[in-house]
Amino acid sequence: MKAVGYRKSLPIEDADSLIDFETAKPEPKGRDVRVAVKAISANPVDYKVRKRAAPPEGETKILGYDAAGIVDAVGPDVTLFKPGDEVFYAGSILRQGTNAEFHLVDERIVGRKPKSLSFAQAAALPLTSITAWELLFDRLDAIPGKSVDPRTLLITGGAGGVGSILIQLARRLTGLTVVATATRPESQKWCLDLGAHAVIDHSKPMKEQIEKLKVPPVGLVASLTFTDHHYKAIADFIAPQGKFGLIDDPPEFTVSAFKGKAVSIHWESMFTRSSFQTADMIAQHHLLNDVADLIDKGVLRTTLDQTFGTINAANLKRAHALLESGKSRGKIVLEGW
Repeated sequence: MKAVGYRKSLPIEDADSLIDFETAKPEPKGRDVRVAVKAISANPVDYKVRKRAAPPEGETKILGYDAAGIVDAVGPDVTLFKPGDEVFYAGSILRQGTNAEFHLVDERIVGRKPKSLSFAQAAALPLTSITAWELLFDRLDAIPGKSVDPRTLLITGGAGGVGSILIQLARRLTGLTVVATATRPESQKWCLDLGAHAVIDHSKPMKEQIEKLKVPPVGLVASLTFTDHHYKAIADFIAPQGKFGLIDDPPEFTVSAFKGKAVSIHWESMFTRSSFQTADMIAQHHLLNDVADLIDKGVLRTTLDQTFGTINAANLKRAHALLESGKSRGKIVLEGW
């Protein structure tokens, strides 16, 4: 089968940072389904792994987590899917990735592909949907349902992949007031189009902008990017006994900034359940099916922004470079071989 991978951690400009190669088609065991991959999307985790996790000498590591495709074969213990089923999922960080024609994934973290979406549109969704859903409902304990919630949710980096789905989930499924941050006019419009009640510019003092909006107290914060740049400013205006959730890897983060207000800190990593085979690992299967239902009912929409052509090393290099620039919006998808 065709695949794209890397043998050494190299800058994306290097000719060998990502390479096209051929490898054996993997065989499913246990609860694995083998998926014929039709489309994939790129995420910041792809380039972060490429930069800091060189494979063992002589091996080629395949990146990629998001995928949409068709089940091609199943392991002996599979009960949730059968060959021919159309699926979407975000994979495991401990296994070979989705930048391959065929891919193995545990059925407990796979969902039914939304019927109303193409493979490309569906591939944009899994990793960011799982991250946003878990952050909002499992970590920050937001209350599902449209009853009025007298709090504001602040989403820093609202135009990115996770922010793009988190805005929709919070606006459509909760009674929270949703305020996103973005710096460029096109990113601010993107956030408003997705349903944010308001957008502020995180390159300028946020407290004054929040106060001008006259929104309810900022009781929940989803810090999606540059947490080290923003958390001290947020600690100044987050409501007492609020909740601060983050998903990035801040080089500097002092939790004592939140002590005086008894603000709780919540980490979200969508790979936790699959990496540790948690007892509730199948929650991601149910979550993705719920997202598919919401998509098919028109409650949520895909966050696909750009399609970069077929799945190969050259196009994936372009995707990594754009993600590394910090100027991407929504999701970048590659489709077909």
